[in-house]
Amino acid sequence: MSAVPRITLNDGNSIPQLGFGVFQIEPKDTAAAVRTALDIGYRHVDTAQMYGNEKEVGEAIRTSGVDRAEVFITSKLNNGFHRPDDARKAFDGTLDALGVDAVDLFLIHWPLPTRYDGDFVSTWRTLVEFKREGRARSVGVSNFQVAHLERLAAETDLVPAVNQIEVHPYLANEQVREYGRKHGIATQAWSPIAQGAVLDDPAVTGIAAQVGRSPAQVVLRWHVQRGDIVFPKSVTQARIEENFAIFDFELDDEQMRRISALDRGEQGRRGPNPDTFDYVPN
Repeated sequence: MSAVPRITLNDGNSIPQLGFGVFQIEPKDTAAAVRTALDIGYRHVDTAQMYGNEKEVGEAIRTSGVDRAEVFITSKLNNGFHRPDDARKAFDGTLDALGVDAVDLFLIHWPLPTRYDGDFVSTWRTLVEFKREGRARSVGVSNFQVAHLERLAAETDLVPAVNQIEVHPYLANEQVREYGRKHGIATQAWSPIAQGAVLDDPAVTGIAAQVGRSPAQVVLRWHVQRGDIVFPKSVTQARIEENFAIFDFELDDEQMRRISALDRGEQGRRGPNPDTFDYVPN
């Protein structure tokens, strides 16, 4: 089993570069999938309040035989609880659901600039409280654009440890990633294979044939060599194992360039645009 590299965050904490995502995994299937991932060697699980499966993630970790201290847990704030008091109650709910005293990383899931009078700054200050209390070892944001990050920098003192954003070969998201590089914010890539859309791309399949790996492994390796944190999702053991086996080969510079050249900018985005997304669950 290849060791997963760890990335040191701007607060001194470290995070495994490869994690296991549970977005869109049904709660009834989550515990088994997470236990499988932990058995294979994953030590980073990414969940969220809006995924509805925090409880099952916690159950899987408790029953896995893996020490809690070895597992990096990320969760995210529900879009309906941005007001500070609501965020505090929601965060308490996350700790209760997971059955832990602290999470390793807690994020604002979406900036929602068209809601809450455009105020995501007070939400961020509330997450900073969680860090100072020691109940969130690191805090960060998700789906924040450069303008959102610049506003946090202008109005608050703590720089987010990470920014979890949509990144894949069809949406390289270089402007946001570059801001992160300059300001010490680690990039986490969600939808790393563009919901499967890039796996049939001739550039990807051609490189996969060259290196004797699957298209998914090639794309995940591209992310890792770019320095991002990535957490593919699957409920199939073979696929979970395949996604983990990306640290015993490398792509050369030309192969990296060919994948990066697939970038379509905003036309390649698969998920919502953070500047306009305003979904709040009922």
